[in-house]
Amino acid sequence: MCGRYRLSRHAAVLAIYYAEYEGMDWEARYNIAPTQHVPVIRQDATAPIRRASLMRWGLVPHWSKDPTASARMINARAETVAEKPAFQESLERRRCLIPADGFYEWQRNTKSKQPFCFEVGEREPFAFAGLWDRWLAPDGTFLETCALLTTTPNRLLADVHDRMPVILPSENYDLWLDPGFRKVAGLREELLKPFDADRMRRFPVSDRVNTVTNDDPACSEPEQPTAPAQATLF
Repeated sequence: MCGRYRLSRHAAVLAIYYAEYEGMDWEARYNIAPTQHVPVIRQDATAPIRRASLMRWGLVPHWSKDPTASARMINARAETVAEKPAFQESLERRRCLIPADGFYEWQRNTKSKQPFCFEVGEREPFAFAGLWDRWLAPDGTFLETCALLTTTPNRLLADVHDRMPVILPSENYDLWLDPGFRKVAGLREELLKPFDADRMRRFPVSDRVNTVTNDDPACSEPEQPTAPAQATLF
């Protein structure tokens, strides 16, 4: 799964990577967590422009009666997303980009978990493959929510976690966002696959990232992992 990520770039910088779009600005974030509002980029269905907006991370299907279940639907597995009622319609009609410039996964050691930060290139912005939906609340207001897709890990992640987020190459953004593209049967093989490990890097970070309220550059600064204690021989 993917449960934490980083988006430390300014919107003006991200526009270079995601083409021109209208939307909101946002502050740098270093420890984004589920149920928080995150920037999402969608294709306008009526004009050739991408629009950015904030959505809550954790998808609530439009037919759901209970929005609290969204905390469990932050990720959708690429292998089964087309079969799950919560994600089927969004896969066909409501795909989005979720911009980021790093994400975190935890490697379980004997007694603890070591967090790692994963980046593309030299801290380049990139985009997760995302889905979104719009839920109508009893009071008549709308709640827009999103989830990001995961796939099997590449060799850079394999010894840390058994899943990784789907990172879309920029040449696939147009197809993924195209609201008229509904032939999703082949998306798994074509788009929803592990990103090229040779274009990524990883490094251990401190356990500051374990706490949601820590949201500053120190969360993603490289740190040497603690070496196991050596037994003393007598």
